[in-house]
Amino acid sequence: MTVQLLSLDHCHHAETRPAFIEGLIASLSETGFVRINNHGLQLDHLEKAYSQCKALFDLPLEQKQKYELKKLGLRGYTGFGKETAKGETHSDLKEFWHIGKDLDEESPYFSVYENNLWPAELPEFQPCFATLFSQLEKVALDILLAIGAGFGVKDTYFPSLIADGNSILRLIHYPPTSGYDTANRMRAAAHADINLMTLLVGATDSGLQLLDKEDNWVDVETGSNEIVVDTGDMMALITGDTLPATIHRVINPDQSTTARYSMPFFLHPHNDAVLEPQKEFGGTATVSPITAGDFLQQRLSENGLA
Repeated sequence: MTVQLLSLDHCHHAETRPAFIEGLIASLSETGFVRINNHGLQLDHLEKAYSQCKALFDLPLEQKQKYELKKLGLRGYTGFGKETAKGETHSDLKEFWHIGKDLDEESPYFSVYENNLWPAELPEFQPCFATLFSQLEKVALDILLAIGAGFGVKDTYFPSLIADGNSILRLIHYPPTSGYDTANRMRAAAHADINLMTLLVGATDSGLQLLDKEDNWVDVETGSNEIVVDTGDMMALITGDTLPATIHRVINPDQSTTARYSMPFFLHPHNDAVLEPQKEFGGTATVSPITAGDFLQQRLSENGLA
């Protein structure tokens, strides 16, 4: 199983766009994953983001807990060990922070989504991650439009789904595993993502694995300036599993003293978007229509976050 590496720059030029689209769909159809470089994100900004991420989780626990909502998994801080993958009995070895889209007051979702929480202790945090959120959202839209073009979907379909979407940039800290029950608990147990698509900027340490079609775990190795893209359950639903949601996990490290940080961007539709199979994708799986908001709440409940 090969997760292809593609240049996003090729998506923007008429002479290279067809090959980009072909490679993108081939990799996502076969593995549920693709690797992207030349994505336009500056390495120095990513380095600053990881520095701010580390500074956030280095704050004392009582300071982080000031930003923890009673309803977990929305915005702000979620404490260590509070998320459990669907079907698992042991929680993941991680803590995380959620950043969503800042909407204008005119948006119908302005009072529906939770407001972002910004740590007052880190004045550079908000501008750094607001910029990164916007950049990743643009990359995601470029990829969605390429997918749509490959299947002959109307070019308004994906933009209409994600306009004012409930997307999340998740900053994750996986602490050193020393002292934890690593026989039963993993940094991120096997799961498929809930959303349309996930963009993962190169993490600070390895450990990401995907489950191939022969039920073998395969390492996903990336360069420092690559983005790993995978399709989630919502994409599998609207494509009739033509673009699957592949099971993946983050395994525990060989060295128990090593921490890991990652920053996945979870692309979500707006809450009222209706998810149902679209004939253009040619899939065979059929499900009843459901709104993205209801779908998300069902899955958050299964993960112990609602």
